Amino acid sequence: MHELSLCDSIAKAVIQNAHGRRVSSIRLRIGALRQVVPETLVFCWSVASRGPLLDGSVLEVEQVPAEIECGSCGTRSELTRFNLSCPNCGDPKVKVVAGEEMLIDSIEVAEEPDPPAAPPPADMLTK
Repeated sequence: MHELSLCDSIAKAVIQNAHGRRVSSIRLRIGALRQVVPETLVFCWSVASRGPLLDGSVLEVEQVPAEIECGSCGTRSELTRFNLSCPNCGDPKVKVVAGEEMLIDSIEVAEEPDPPAAPPPADMLTK
């Protein structure tokens, strides 16, 4: 389950770019060829997002279909099965033009940074 380590990396990048503000949502674009299960990624986010800035944030995943382009006739088509040849002319000289991406598309944050946490009451320090 590499989705958990992916979520950990996403959380680090989001915190770094949130500049101390609470995060409400993160939108990802993940290509179909990335071998990431979106549902598992969302589930793992509930574990990786624990903490003051990410708690309660929502991970939205847009899966980008795999797409190829023929080097001979220029036809672009969605790759629905593992057949790396042009559906128009049959030429095997195709290149993948979409479906390999994995990026944070947007981060929705609060307007103002969270105030620093108050120190615990003095009587709690002595217990």
